[in-house]
Amino acid sequence: MVEALLGLSAYYHDSAAALLVDGKLVAAAHEERFTRKKHDSSFPLHAARYVLEEGGLSMQDLSAIAFYDKPYLKFERLLETYHGLAPQGLRSFLSAMPVWIKEKLFMRKMLKDELKKIGSDTPQMLFPEHHLSHAASAFYPSPFEEAAILTIDGVGEWATTTIGRGRGNTIEMLRELDFPHSLGLLYSAFTYYCGFKVNSGEYKLMGLAPYGIPGSEQTLKYKQLILDHLVDIREDGSLLLNMDYFNFAAGLTMCHDAEWEALFGLPKRSPESDLTQPYMNLALAAQQVTEDVIFLLAETAKNITGCNNLTMAGGVALNCVANGKLLRRGIFNDMWIQPAAGDAGGAVGAAYAAWHIGKDRPRNNPARPDAMQGSYLGPRFESDAVQRLSKKYRAKYSLYDDFSALCTDVAKLLADGAVIGWFQGRMEYGPRALGNRSILGDPCSPDMQKKLNLKIKYREGFRPFAPAVLEEDIGEYFSLDRPSPYMLLVAPVLESHRKQVPDNYDQLQMYDRLYHQRSDVPAITHIDFSARIQRISRSTNEPFWKLINAFKERTGYGLIVNTSFNVRGEPIVCSPADAYRCFMRTEMDYLAVGNYLFKKEDQPDWEEKENWREEFQLD
Repeated sequence: MVEALLGLSAYYHDSAAALLVDGKLVAAAHEERFTRKKHDSSFPLHAARYVLEEGGLSMQDLSAIAFYDKPYLKFERLLETYHGLAPQGLRSFLSAMPVWIKEKLFMRKMLKDELKKIGSDTPQMLFPEHHLSHAASAFYPSPFEEAAILTIDGVGEWATTTIGRGRGNTIEMLRELDFPHSLGLLYSAFTYYCGFKVNSGEYKLMGLAPYGIPGSEQTLKYKQLILDHLVDIREDGSLLLNMDYFNFAAGLTMCHDAEWEALFGLPKRSPESDLTQPYMNLALAAQQVTEDVIFLLAETAKNITGCNNLTMAGGVALNCVANGKLLRRGIFNDMWIQPAAGDAGGAVGAAYAAWHIGKDRPRNNPARPDAMQGSYLGPRFESDAVQRLSKKYRAKYSLYDDFSALCTDVAKLLADGAVIGWFQGRMEYGPRALGNRSILGDPCSPDMQKKLNLKIKYREGFRPFAPAVLEEDIGEYFSLDRPSPYMLLVAPVLESHRKQVPDNYDQLQMYDRLYHQRSDVPAITHIDFSARIQRISRSTNEPFWKLINAFKERTGYGLIVNTSFNVRGEPIVCSPADAYRCFMRTEMDYLAVGNYLFKKEDQPDWEEKENWREEFQLD
């Protein structure tokens, strides 16, 4: 008889559900993909139903349900924080307390009431701490028998950063940094001040940082001001924030805007306003400080655990620029990062913690390359779903009997400059599209980066794109000596593929730098000659591997542009119908769903398109 565990994360952002069956991860998904609400924080009803269905189970088949944090500890932190800062924080207190008193203090009952919508039987409920859930998500699916564990995020209950050691089926937490002193919240404060949305715009700040001028007087000044006034960083990587400058503990914003403006001589940037060089330099300074702290924390983790391998989770672990630099520093022999490192991954971690720690189940030999199965853990759709969308939208398509023939034709279309929506197999778990819910383009096209940002994704023009590269060809293009299956490592593009840039390159205006052709694969080469790399293995994703290999046979290049199948403000598509609507609302040229190929010019008029453009104020 099988033993199954359901893991849940909810009520903050990026709710998700995950299912373990006899210790194996069977399915996991974000709630946002079903509800179509970006970063949906509601109870993951649709995701929970899906994972149970994928496992062929019902509620009565579960031995336990694990929730990713301890609500009472979080409530304790809120009360102590408000009490310690009173009378400051009254507005925040009055905003937060009614929700807690009415609902969140009764989390067990609230969860049971939601779960009754799935089935009448509710099994044992377990509540591992937030950072233990992160640590479990990092260590247990990793390929290591023993490893140091580093978790860094905004805040859980009290903890903002932890260092632990995983060995066998155990996790030992060794060091903890508590609220309000948080590297994640420091980075989010700069995200906010540079005009991006907290909890979703941090990757924009990371993408903006390379536009800062390294070594410039202003960048060096900003970094020193951060170190002198905002944060005290200790040798072990622990830190103290100067709370005179921050407002997140008691207020409704991240920082005291007036104090920051006086410190940096720069006002808070309004969202959607022009990005000028000072904000780029400030983003670079914030990124550099963040990297410095991560390196110190990694050194401490190495020293106190004695482990040769490192695993990471928490939202800050999605900072792929820092990850790539950490790898190249050689502190550890190897490292593995949970692909759903943010709060959604807490669902997986909670389930693993309940299985190995709560129920003391042994950990078998670690899976190779890991237990995440490429993070292809979401729903798949059969051809009848494509037939239904075709009838609903009167969509026209070509159906291929041979998938290899489809790949050959799509590779030719990509080489000719077309943008392709690519929908195959199981949906990805985590924030990255990894080749099953992707928009694809030619990396050699000088105009592809601009086209994808402005005409397809409807997002800021400075945003970079990632290459999906054949596993066997990574060393041909990038200075990276190991796999990177989850787009979590940034590495330099090799000199052999770079082109000469002007001597005054760093002094050029933002878009003059951006649209200068820096390499023979310009669409995936960021302005600092780096790229966020996804390795494609035939054993993990054969359909995507076949497509890229077909592109290589046609062009000689074993990589393509891979970005998530969505537009700004919308979650990654889940179903074929989601994919078709996104395809028709944008300037994508073709859509491949399984063996079906849709050509834009063959489709009927799309009545929703103009309303869509008005909704997002597109021109």
